[in-house]
Amino acid sequence: MPAEIAPDPSRIGVIADPPFAIPPDPAALFARRATRLAFLAKSSRLGPYLSFLSELAGTQAKLAAALPAPAPLPAEQVARARAAGLPPIEGAALARSGDLATTISAFLDAAGAIPKPEPARAALDLARAAGRGEWERMALNLIAATVPAEEAAVHLYVAAGLQIHAARLAATLDAKRLVPVGTGACPCCGGRPAVSLVMALPKVEGVRYAACATCQTLWNEVRVKCLACGSTKGIGYRSLDAEGSVIKAEVCDSCHSWVKTLYQTKDAGLEQIADDVASLGLDALMGGTDWRRAGFDPFLIGY
Repeated sequence: MPAEIAPDPSRIGVIADPPFAIPPDPAALFARRATRLAFLAKSSRLGPYLSFLSELAGTQAKLAAALPAPAPLPAEQVARARAAGLPPIEGAALARSGDLATTISAFLDAAGAIPKPEPARAALDLARAAGRGEWERMALNLIAATVPAEEAAVHLYVAAGLQIHAARLAATLDAKRLVPVGTGACPCCGGRPAVSLVMALPKVEGVRYAACATCQTLWNEVRVKCLACGSTKGIGYRSLDAEGSVIKAEVCDSCHSWVKTLYQTKDAGLEQIADDVASLGLDALMGGTDWRRAGFDPFLIGY
């Protein structure tokens, strides 16, 4: 069993007003992810996969900087969503947009140059041959976090393109105008969180943000709270190590789910997707418990 860690209220930040949402800087975000993945690959048993993902993230960074800017959402659409407590980026519209198809196509072309084993090359060929209608279906699967395990490899490539476009679209929005839209839902696109981060921001100590798996927006959440059901009761923590662990599983006894929490306050180098994949051992350990993973990471489907 993973080591059990009690919540420590003394470590919870007391700053009253941290920013609710932090928008992505897509090119910088993917470049930092690529660097972190390459670093983690040097000492991990997952080294070959992390190196592949590093190349993938580097390709994302280049395209995020090079592609034409996406058309911003209409102001009236953003205003209506805010008034209704809904995310301004609507999932179905995102999945069927021409800009997304263009981005996915560009990414699939660029991904051909990434060194990869034969199964990954075959999956790329399938993704290329799928075409726009299938890309839309796969994007909807990814947005809903319901990807068939047998299609994980093909979805991985579509997920990378979706992340580029969604992050660039999210970056056009005014983060100060975003509002909460529901438990465990990104206020920008409605997506599921991959993990949560405990961060140190200027004048803000130990504040928690959920990290969207789709558009990469961060949004502020209560420090001790289930991101699946919203409960603040029956919350506990598990880790591979003892008290000093920088990555823990936050478990909820109300809905029997768990989400990884990465403590950037202890290790500033932690990156939400890179370290989520690299800490697969925690997933394996939690897989033998009664809790189900609530965080979604398209690069961990099938693991």
